[in-house]
Amino acid sequence: MKSDCIRNTICQERKRDPIEMFHSGQLVKVCAPMVRYSKLAFRTLVRRYSCDLCYTPMIVAADFVKSIKARDSEFTTNQGDCPLIVQFAANDARLLSDAARIVCPYANGIDINCGCPQRWAMAEGYGACLINKPEIVRDMVKQVRNQVENPRFSVSIKIRIHDDLTRTVDLCRKAEATGVSWITVHGRTVEERHQPVHYEAIKIIKENMSIPVIANGDIRSLKEAENVWHITGTDGVMVARGLLANPAMFAGYEETPLKCIWDWVDIALELGTPYMCFHQHLMYMMEKITSRQEKRVFNALSSTSAVLDYLTDHYGI
Repeated sequence: MKSDCIRNTICQERKRDPIEMFHSGQLVKVCAPMVRYSKLAFRTLVRRYSCDLCYTPMIVAADFVKSIKARDSEFTTNQGDCPLIVQFAANDARLLSDAARIVCPYANGIDINCGCPQRWAMAEGYGACLINKPEIVRDMVKQVRNQVENPRFSVSIKIRIHDDLTRTVDLCRKAEATGVSWITVHGRTVEERHQPVHYEAIKIIKENMSIPVIANGDIRSLKEAENVWHITGTDGVMVARGLLANPAMFAGYEETPLKCIWDWVDIALELGTPYMCFHQHLMYMMEKITSRQEKRVFNALSSTSAVLDYLTDHYGI
């Protein structure tokens, strides 16, 4: 959250209220929070290809509040980065509300991560362990609501499901009663990783809610997104790995078009994206359009100039 950005980042498109988008009756296409990846440059790219709403990577609220260095490294935005949701890992209502107040002028809302299954997050009391602690979620939501003056500032949660779905429905009902703006449901349990997504469970949760619900899990194309939207009856779909592999998928492309690759190059260079992140995104984007030998060569490149030379030589643009 660098000062030179702050002066220019009060979002001019607050009229693009996510809540209004969810009530439009149209599929709302959402870029998921992805650690290391869903930063400003990537959000800028997917917005060019029909993404409606973007999340930041998960940020640990305690570090964000206590450390200027953490704020500078974890949160960067600009005027075109709207609508935007900042996702926090938190288990303390006061720290979360302090973090929300810091980002409030620069985002449309915050999201509480109640779905991350990684051991370190759960050991710290963050992420998916919160689906079993509805009282902590309630306290955090209430505190943010009390401390942030903007009534349009959203407070959402992202969850996984329980083995016993009645517990998940109960959690969601309690969250709705507390004032949560919407709920994103990843249709797997904490223990599940690559098993099929339980879309029927998401449908049942949606049927028990009055607030918007977003479906998440294993969506790799616009056709799949539309199918999940219809199957679950939800208000939007959230995509992570599918967008990493093809940032243009929401615009209907089956694989990453060359124009998208060069858009990424332009955006990343303009925004000063670190080389490792710049290169890693290209590796994901080019997965389907390169041979095994080409991957070996491209993945071994070690500088921006080498990447630009490779792209120019192989794709003639």
